[in-house]
Amino acid sequence: WDEAEKLQVQNLEICKRVLGPEHPSTLTSMNDLAATYSAQGQWDEAEKLQVQNLEICKRVLGPEHPHTLTSMNNLASTYGNKGQWDEAEKLQVQNLEICKRVLGPEHPHTLISMNNLALTYSAQGQWDEAEKLQAQNLEIRKRVLGPEHPDTLTSMNNLAFTYRERGRHAEAVALMKNCVALRAQKLSEKHPDTQGSISFLRQWEEEMEKTSAQEAISSEG
Repeated sequence: WDEAEKLQVQNLEICKRVLGPEHPSTLTSMNDLAATYSAQGQWDEAEKLQVQNLEICKRVLGPEHPHTLTSMNNLASTYGNKGQWDEAEKLQVQNLEICKRVLGPEHPHTLISMNNLALTYSAQGQWDEAEKLQAQNLEIRKRVLGPEHPDTLTSMNNLAFTYRERGRHAEAVALMKNCVALRAQKLSEKHPDTQGSISFLRQWEEEMEKTSAQEAISSEG
């Protein structure tokens, strides 16, 4: 990453000097360097560049341009990684509203935006809001992409986690079982995503068995 960072810093400086700070190639270069900072966990440096990038994109390309929406999403992700959930949420709400209006509610970018906002709600413990978005996301992906598409299965996996966090253990287990079966069929049983789902499913089933056994003992006493 050090070598990549050095080259990208040089590239950005040359782009700014030769093409100007608002040229599309300069914005791409800025975005690439921010991504490298992010990959190294240098969130402050990434944030500075992404804030500049978003401001320029809004002014030069307009607030509804695809590059502006990508820039908005990248900055929101950085806020999330820094634990600045309020800032992340604000940007993601804006991003989702624009995506729905400009691209339509079933566009892949809209669905990604919806998923990102749901994850931010989850991180803040706002489970009602997370569940609403995740349920919508799953329904649309089933309809548009099909019930076995990897993105649909990711939505299913995420919603199962939200059910569990809300104490709806039976629903969480049932949905995760479905997710495991479809992932094994579509991706193979050895795929990391399938293995991850299997691991959580086993853990949840064990927890449910323990809870049932404890309840049975309590009722006998």
